[in-house]
Amino acid sequence: MNILGIIPARYSSTRFPGKPLADICGKPMIWWVYQQVIQVKELSQVVVATDDERISDVCHQYEMPVIMTRNDHENHVTRLSEVSERMEADYYVCVNGDEPLILPQNIRKVIPQRIVEDEYAGYLMRSLTDPAETIDPSNIKLAVLSNGRCLYMSRNPIPYPKGTLKVTYKKLIGVECFNRKALQFYAHTPMGELEKIEDIDHLRFIEHNKPVIIREVASESLSVDTFKDLEKVRMIMKSKLVGENEWNK
Repeated sequence: MNILGIIPARYSSTRFPGKPLADICGKPMIWWVYQQVIQVKELSQVVVATDDERISDVCHQYEMPVIMTRNDHENHVTRLSEVSERMEADYYVCVNGDEPLILPQNIRKVIPQRIVEDEYAGYLMRSLTDPAETIDPSNIKLAVLSNGRCLYMSRNPIPYPKGTLKVTYKKLIGVECFNRKALQFYAHTPMGELEKIEDIDHLRFIEHNKPVIIREVASESLSVDTFKDLEKVRMIMKSKLVGENEWNK
């Protein structure tokens, strides 16, 4: 299969401007994400998709392939759709540019084993163990059937534990897989009411009864949504680098 890895990266952000270029142990965050993604041998190619010259310049500086996209995209999924129109592939694997700790073996799990003719949208999730993460609205929680099909996504903890307290909340991870048909559907379909209310892009598939498949991974990957997240990632990365240096002595 021809599988294209895409790292969408935009400079403008109300909560964290310039996030892809934030320094982590001497390298921009986008560089750390790229290093993880290129370890996935199933990917035929990996590119950064951006609309900002500052990010493009950094990509060239660190010899990371980059494709310039329009600057009027409503979200990263429509940006992926533009890339799919310009670069042909069986699947497009998206790893968000704010996932510097994502593990290559987990990225592999989002890739289907066969080519699907209908719209395909696949994601990853992990269990939440930190109460602060569970109530954080920036973390998207999930209600998923045993066969992996997602029923709903919310910024609130779901499902509600009225019948039992034996519930483990699941969080959406910034790794996604689409075929071109799914991306075209998304780009040409208006935003639904639930998507507007929750402000969750991927509800567009669920609202139109398109199957959304989510696979669970054992991961402590931390997406950088805030400056506090960045400080956590810096400490984790610094600890890893110190450990590697000690091992190599």
